[in-house]
Amino acid sequence: MHFLDCNSSGIRCSRERKRWISAFTRMTILSLSFAATFVSAAPPQFSQVVPGIALTFPHDFGAHPGFRTEWWYVTGWLETPDKKPLGFQITFFRSATETDPANPSRFAPRQLIIAHAALSDPAVGKLLHDQKSAREGFGLAYTKEGNTDVKLDDWRMMRDENGRYQANIKANDFTLQLSLTPSQMPMLQGDNGFSRKGPRPEQASYYYSEPHLQVTGTVTRDGKPVTVNGVAWLDHEWSTAYLDPDADGWDWVGANLDDGSSLMAFQIRGKNGDEIWAYAALRDASGRITLFTPEQVRFDPQRTWRSPRTDATYPVSMRIQTGATEWLLTPLQDDQELDSRQSVGAVYWEGAVTVSRDGKPAGRGYFEMTGYVKPLKL
Repeated sequence: MHFLDCNSSGIRCSRERKRWISAFTRMTILSLSFAATFVSAAPPQFSQVVPGIALTFPHDFGAHPGFRTEWWYVTGWLETPDKKPLGFQITFFRSATETDPANPSRFAPRQLIIAHAALSDPAVGKLLHDQKSAREGFGLAYTKEGNTDVKLDDWRMMRDENGRYQANIKANDFTLQLSLTPSQMPMLQGDNGFSRKGPRPEQASYYYSEPHLQVTGTVTRDGKPVTVNGVAWLDHEWSTAYLDPDADGWDWVGANLDDGSSLMAFQIRGKNGDEIWAYAALRDASGRITLFTPEQVRFDPQRTWRSPRTDATYPVSMRIQTGATEWLLTPLQDDQELDSRQSVGAVYWEGAVTVSRDGKPAGRGYFEMTGYVKPLKL
């Protein structure tokens, strides 16, 4: 690289060079001082999840940037005109950084936006998935307050005033263009939306679900759009301190049952193999909710599958006990592992499952397992 053109005398070139070096040094010192000001500044104080705060809609459909972590997570079963089953997942994450909020730069990474999309097709034999990540800003990546409107490049999900969601995802191997229409009221998880995730009071999230979303739209693969319809489940959570330090990961299921009821259950697994926390909720078609305490919920693996890519072993068939009721999860296909180490740094199993209740077919849902490759960090 040529900084200066020294075609004249050596004296002139030397003077020009000295002036250039002096100016460059001053700019470097100023730049480093400016950066150090924000690096040394105190990190932002994130909002805390506390009990007794009523969720309000439509405001809480939108983003909550004062909290460290947030996600909108949609999973569901689709059916093609020839009755072929497909599973799908769309997730948008918002993660607040410790960048000084007083930093005036438009490039400051105050919020990171991450998105995952997946399609489960037994004809393919493995999960098709894609991921994106970017800092929030410039209209290219954002999560808006007041109502659901999340965007990352050409991936977007937004909620209309009538409650219907529109999702448009152009992944590497497929495109999802879906409309998701609520058929029931939001399901507030835990204590009216305050959802415990561990024994410490701060280990909690604000959490609601929208089960039994009626889905219509198209799935495009290899340039061929196919009309689909189906049913989906949406979770929206935001928190600051989510997992216990001794947690390894979690197992979670959200299921739309054939009788119009909805089941959500999870367990937080410890690094020593013990259960740190568990919870389940069953809402019937009339809206009545039955809650189950950690002592009433049990996860028992029935069959495992080993990933040929990560060597992780997942209990892809799981029996869940909620009180006196026994549920059995059976995967649409075993290989539904999603490697998201390029975005959130984790590998997880995220799969479409059928659900039986006390030995009888009961519905369909999605089963998520994290922390089987390495302990999960949020």
